Amino acid sequence: MNIGIDVRCLMDKHYSGIPEYSFNLLTNLFELDNKNQYLLFYNSQQPVEENLPNFKQNNVKYIGFKYPNKLFNLSLRFLHYPKLDQLIKGIDLFFMPNFNFIALSSNCKKVITVHDISFDLYPQYYTLKRNLWHKLINPKKILADFDTIITDSTNTKNDLVEQYQFQPEKISVIPLAIDHAIYKIIDKSNKKIAEVKEKYKLPAEFLFYLGTIEPRKNITSIIESFNSLKKQKKHQNLSLVIAGVKGWKYENVFQIAKNSPYKKQIHFIDYIPREDKSYIYNLAQVLLFPSYYEGFGLPVLEAQACGLPVICGLNSSLPEITNGSALLVNPFNLTDSIRAVQTILNSPKLKQELVNKGLKNSQKYTWQNTAKQTLKLFTL
Repeated sequence: MNIGIDVRCLMDKHYSGIPEYSFNLLTNLFELDNKNQYLLFYNSQQPVEENLPNFKQNNVKYIGFKYPNKLFNLSLRFLHYPKLDQLIKGIDLFFMPNFNFIALSSNCKKVITVHDISFDLYPQYYTLKRNLWHKLINPKKILADFDTIITDSTNTKNDLVEQYQFQPEKISVIPLAIDHAIYKIIDKSNKKIAEVKEKYKLPAEFLFYLGTIEPRKNITSIIESFNSLKKQKKHQNLSLVIAGVKGWKYENVFQIAKNSPYKKQIHFIDYIPREDKSYIYNLAQVLLFPSYYEGFGLPVLEAQACGLPVICGLNSSLPEITNGSALLVNPFNLTDSIRAVQTILNSPKLKQELVNKGLKNSQKYTWQNTAKQTLKLFTL
């Protein structure tokens, strides 16, 4: 079988979220399957070949085009041309790891992954430009043309059934995962622990957030919780580290941090390469992830695999993926978040219980299993 895969999300050199999912899924899928032929589609007038992963399997081939991107997308959206399966030629199945402009022949089997539909549920967390992009791309219409939809969580599946009125039988839940060779407990005497600490100028004791800086992540609440904790003498040495690229509507986060009486102990780090992330997780005290909504929430599992206790939002997919292994808080209730951090910092016994539960929980999620389930779906 010839399987076409849209890898336009892998054209940037920095991976997080959807690119992280796509890279890990494909890496494990190609290691698992040497029978089917994989043709990886991308389009860019800019040279992006150096950014694309170097998959060396004989049954994997890149098919790149250099059409003007805006014109190409408009043609796909309004003229439904060109059909990508015909452009690549000889495709039996086409897989999209995320929403994008697309046109496919009716006789080509179609599979797509939906990570969440937060743009429909919570448009207030997005900019006007992003909301217009989602309206232009018309996710509900795109999904209606696909034979099979994959979701990361049962929560997102339920959202699709309730919001778009899709039949549950059309949707398969295949959870995301983490690379356990990278995310693990690291001995504090490890040489690179000290190197990473110096590289990012990390404080001795810190709370940690990792993710895109944008409203849905509720980072302002993290800063406000930190401010309240710092009023207590026993937390004088505590710092806050916020890591992640600037997304959108992030100005308020930096303003609140700037106005904090403890601003010197609030540290911002931009993008962290995957080879450094596990060391920072191992150095932190607690991961704070009180999002208003998550389709999955990979940092939660990454942190747990590194032995870091997690505080996250009591909503969307987060209770599902943590399954009793994290402290869940109401993201709209600041007192709830403050109390949760205090509880962990003041109770070594509870902290160790969360570490143990988190380690056990994170072991359930492997990219090998994600790839096996995805391949099984392709070959049905």
